[in-house]
Amino acid sequence: MSVSHTTLGIDLGTQSIKILFYDYENRKTVFSSSSELDLDQDASGKAEQQADWWIDALLSALEEAPTELKESVRALSVSGQQHGFVALDRSGNVLAPVKLWCDTTTQRECSEIMNRMGGEDSCLELSGNKILVGFTASKVLALKKSQPEVYQQLDTILLPHDYLNFWLSGERSMEFGDASGTGFLNIHTREWSSDVLYAIDSERDLKDCLPPLLDSTDLAGKLSETAAQQTGLTAGIPIAVGGGDNMMGAIGTGNLSVGRTTISLGTSGTAYAYADHPVIDDAGNISAFCSSTGGWMPLLCTMNCTVTTELARKLLNLEIADFDNALNQAEIGSSGIITLPFFNGERTPNLPNAKGCIIGLDSNNMTPENLLRSAVEGASFALKFGVDELARLGVKTEQIVLTGGGSNSPAWRQIIADVMNAEVLIMRNNEGAAFGAALQAFATLNSAACTREFLADHYEFDESKGCKPRPENVAAYSSAYRGYSAAVKQVSPFFRPT
Repeated sequence: MSVSHTTLGIDLGTQSIKILFYDYENRKTVFSSSSELDLDQDASGKAEQQADWWIDALLSALEEAPTELKESVRALSVSGQQHGFVALDRSGNVLAPVKLWCDTTTQRECSEIMNRMGGEDSCLELSGNKILVGFTASKVLALKKSQPEVYQQLDTILLPHDYLNFWLSGERSMEFGDASGTGFLNIHTREWSSDVLYAIDSERDLKDCLPPLLDSTDLAGKLSETAAQQTGLTAGIPIAVGGGDNMMGAIGTGNLSVGRTTISLGTSGTAYAYADHPVIDDAGNISAFCSSTGGWMPLLCTMNCTVTTELARKLLNLEIADFDNALNQAEIGSSGIITLPFFNGERTPNLPNAKGCIIGLDSNNMTPENLLRSAVEGASFALKFGVDELARLGVKTEQIVLTGGGSNSPAWRQIIADVMNAEVLIMRNNEGAAFGAALQAFATLNSAACTREFLADHYEFDESKGCKPRPENVAAYSSAYRGYSAAVKQVSPFFRPT
């Protein structure tokens, strides 16, 4: 392998860590690999990982890359799962297991924080977001309550991608996009919210535990000698600021200016767009995040996307190769079966105690194909709610760039086009967040911002995989979606806390 210059994109996900080497001179990915991660999860809603698992997985993935390729890296950037709480002591040691975005055990703490701020409406007004289950803020309060002796040692609050930056460089920092998912960033002013921090802990100033906030063109640091020895990369190469996986996915899908919506079919499902101003949702369904490119990124997140489809596929003992064939054997609407995909609790709608529901079963429609299609449709309908909510807030969707593991299914791509009534586009380099991180590293090398104009030559769509909505399917899905929405409305009160 002969490559002169590359950038390295690292994507720390929930199920695995992925690395991608991008030859920016020839505009192609030359190597990628991944390493799986364990997840400590149980029926209580707990979802945790150990931070050292991430390091072990990163080193394992890098071991697969040729030495020559690692030596070709001129800059790197890290994308990471949002909302996780990494607690460090003064020496940089991790104090506790990392509660992840999909941990739903802190709903009580969410309510406590918002009540101390005067309620949900006051919280929205003061910071731009409600404190939803999964957000980092509630996890900090949970640590304070459950392990006060550990909490007293807390010196620095980091997010997962920040922790990898810290391990690689020795520098502690956050950036605006990922930081806006903590719940304690005021997204209007791009400053830490004293109101939220005081509601978490009125006895100490938690600003002292928060690292400097970096802009999208800042460096997180340079690769340390220690990290270089362990990774095989070159000491001193710049580390771009990085960001949350959705923010890096926006860069990887060209979602850098008004008019394009990205939908990610991953473990979680997300629908988000670019905005040049804060988009505040009084209903709290759309998160008012900052982007990692200097703008804002209104976003809906569901907690059960490919979680739902994988549960169905494994239950039915279907190989991935048979997924599309089975899906296409069922009709639109799955002959009346409706899946409410709340298997791990849910954030949108805000039902952290919810469980998955399959309704509408009878002796005629209970077939493997219908059950599978209903799972796919349920996950897609949950995201349609987000697209509709974005439209209600003035963010219209005409084109969808689809990414994430689910986008590899042609049948699911067509379902998304029909459900959303929008054209679906697939990037030729469909690596989402990892590709976005590699592009951000490339921009950093050039002291440039990640704009669509600067990166235009690096985006190419795979026309063979794109699809347009079919009018007859759009009409059928409009009816099926009404049934799904009615089912959500009827079932939701059962899972709300009494």
